[in-house]
Amino acid sequence: MLSNAKTSLRTRTHEGLSPTTDDYSVLKERSKAENFKSLLLSSPGQIWKSRVSWRIAAAVFMTILLVQTMIMNFGTLPAYKDRMLKDLREAGRGAVAAIIDTKVSINEAPFSEEQVKRLLYTTDISGLSLYTYETNFLNTYGANPTKTVGRLHDTNFTQFNEEYGYYVTVLNPGDLKRPYYVVMRMDATGVQNEISAYVQDNIKIMLIMSLFVTTVLMIALGRWLLEPVLFMRQNLLSAFKNPEAPNIPDSPFDQRDEIGGAIELANKLILQNADNLTRIKSAAEDKIHKLAYYDTLTGLPNRTLFVQTLSERARQKSDGTADRFAVVTIDLDHFKDINDSMGHNVGDAILRSVAKRLRSAMPESAVVSRSGEDEYAIMMPLSSDINTSRDVAEKVLHVIRAEPFKVFNEAFQVRASIGVSTFPDDAVDPDQVLKNADIALNRAKEEGRDTIKEYSEDFDRAVQQRFQMLRDLRDAMEHEQLQLYYQPQLDLRTGEVIGAEALLRWWKPDNSKQGGTFISPGEFIPVAEQSGLIVPIGEWVLKTACTMAKGWHDDHNLDIRIAVNVSGAQFTQSDICGFTQRVINEVGIDPSKVELEVTESIFMDDIGHTIQTLQNLHAIGVELAIDDFGTGYSSLSYLRQFPIDRLKIDQSFIRNALNDPDDASIARTIIALGRALNLNVIAEGVETIEHEKFLVTEGCDEVQGFRYSRPIPADDFLDFVQNYNGDLSSFSEE
Repeated sequence: MLSNAKTSLRTRTHEGLSPTTDDYSVLKERSKAENFKSLLLSSPGQIWKSRVSWRIAAAVFMTILLVQTMIMNFGTLPAYKDRMLKDLREAGRGAVAAIIDTKVSINEAPFSEEQVKRLLYTTDISGLSLYTYETNFLNTYGANPTKTVGRLHDTNFTQFNEEYGYYVTVLNPGDLKRPYYVVMRMDATGVQNEISAYVQDNIKIMLIMSLFVTTVLMIALGRWLLEPVLFMRQNLLSAFKNPEAPNIPDSPFDQRDEIGGAIELANKLILQNADNLTRIKSAAEDKIHKLAYYDTLTGLPNRTLFVQTLSERARQKSDGTADRFAVVTIDLDHFKDINDSMGHNVGDAILRSVAKRLRSAMPESAVVSRSGEDEYAIMMPLSSDINTSRDVAEKVLHVIRAEPFKVFNEAFQVRASIGVSTFPDDAVDPDQVLKNADIALNRAKEEGRDTIKEYSEDFDRAVQQRFQMLRDLRDAMEHEQLQLYYQPQLDLRTGEVIGAEALLRWWKPDNSKQGGTFISPGEFIPVAEQSGLIVPIGEWVLKTACTMAKGWHDDHNLDIRIAVNVSGAQFTQSDICGFTQRVINEVGIDPSKVELEVTESIFMDDIGHTIQTLQNLHAIGVELAIDDFGTGYSSLSYLRQFPIDRLKIDQSFIRNALNDPDDASIARTIIALGRALNLNVIAEGVETIEHEKFLVTEGCDEVQGFRYSRPIPADDFLDFVQNYNGDLSSFSEE
């Protein structure tokens, strides 16, 4: 049938006719039918290949065999044995009764020795014991039956010894019709042979019956159970291999019985599962695509899709040219402050509003994406109307500044920093164009925010230099190129050296004649702070300075205060209190001889955290100083709450105090403020005797600067202190 359908299909094809849908459907249905027919025809063979079939067959076979064995052992075999023994006994009884002489006295043997010998020779009887009616022993003939007198009255007594093949029984007067008891021992090997033959015949019959019943049962199970199971298994296997489009034929089994109904239900579940999988897969693919390429908050394309679109737009046309387009990256200024102060609900609403405003302001040809938490990116083809990237950026900035964003009846004026790059003017690689826009954006943020910066190669060089500086700085830490220099601090009233400020220096080896150069702290400190590397560097500085001060005290009896600068990252990102305590404990230095200098701008970031940290440090026993005081925005109300020991006047005020009345007034005010708050005041940047005289006149407590000494290595600092006579006037003018 299938071959006919295939022949018809080949004939139509050979004749140049297109196969019809009916041809394919007929071929498909016949193929299904014949495949299933083949499955059913092979089911007898499949029955005995099935592990389940073998288990069922073994269980049925053993069950039938066990039942038959139990019937034989507890039913037919004992009955057969009893019957055989009764026949043997009856034969012996008849033979004994035949030779009994009825004329002799009761107390005499009723048969002669000759008769007994003939009896023992011609019958299965091998021994006799003769007793009177009153159980008096008369005689024993042949093998002793070993029967006790006390059990002669037990008419049911028998003893069948299968090991030695003999049978002992008692013939009473009723059996013999004479007043005697006869204990008879008989040869039972014949009975044993009969029983063995009987058992063997029964075993053969049981095996044949078990095999027959098992075979019939398995054929029936194969037809009524295994074939449906194989059919359902084939359908499930097809569904497993191709769950979305399983090739399953209709069930040929009666749906009204349990198995047929189960198969029909399984087929429906397979088809339903295939339909559900198709729908779920389609929905999942859509969801995955949306999650992979779109921002869930704003619905805009994300950075991944934006980069892909850039790559597509950057492809050359058939004439070898490519469209020019602008890439604009936007960062909302100080957006973190809105999230922290108003909550993420307000922040998310603003982000959605910005996205909506940007999308509506840009033409359809532009791609607007959200590329970061508070960052957006726009790609827009340049045309005669808007032919520069800056025009696009100015339009974006105008859109954001146009009016405040209203969220929950609150108005928020949002500002943005914008970076601009142009394809292919600034780069021909799409990723590089976006990177250039990000570099310009970072420069806009560095230069005050709320502005537009167009990409320049100088920006890229600066970024590369910063990254190189960071790599070199990491190497410097690893290869111990960092050093500490110390600048003396003196008491302005007594002239005594009371302390030293530890200052970080970086000697970078090179191939020059000098073997290396010093890198200015103004170059590498900002890089360390931006990268977070300042935290491990600052910890190294604190531990090294404290160790040096402890060595000066122990080895040279030099009891001075060591001042160490603490960066904002150390103050806010690390456990400065715990680390300071560990250093003091490990080094063994007096905590009052350690001073931590923190700039006042750090204090203003988080007043609560600042006060708590300062109090914890003060509890350790270290001294605290506000460095560069007067250059930040300190509030006197907060300053009263800080456990500060010293104010440090920024060197810019001291250097200009003699020439600029404003700077002199600021220095004078800081000294007066320190006196009012009972704080020591130290002035740095003292370079001349005139500076010194000014500070003495105003009542400053301590000084440091080039007038006394530049920052110098540890050994030179020790020589300075040991050779200093305590007279400030001994320092010559530089």
